[in-house]
Amino acid sequence: MTIKFSPNDSGNPTGKLADAELHFGEGPLDGLKLAGFAIWERRDGRRYVTLPTRKYSVNGERRSFALLRSTGEPAAQDRLREAILEAYREHETAPAASV
Repeated sequence: MTIKFSPNDSGNPTGKLADAELHFGEGPLDGLKLAGFAIWERRDGRRYVTLPTRKYSVNGERRSFALLRSTGEPAAQDRLREAILEAYREHETAPAASV
């Protein structure tokens, strides 16, 4: 699996640093990607990752349905979030690719 980033150069919404996608390179998901992740920075400088969701309404109330959920181990999402944050840190410090 490879994590690809699209920087949020516009600055909108405030605090959003980048969008992220998971690109799969082997197994039954080879050639597919999972989009909808985002890296955010809070005012205190801490960063966090949001996972893909689908928005819907029930009786006029907005709700969201998580598209990527744990099969029973609550820490699974936390491991993925940390992997995305670590890859983003490496992405930030990597020298720019020459054209």
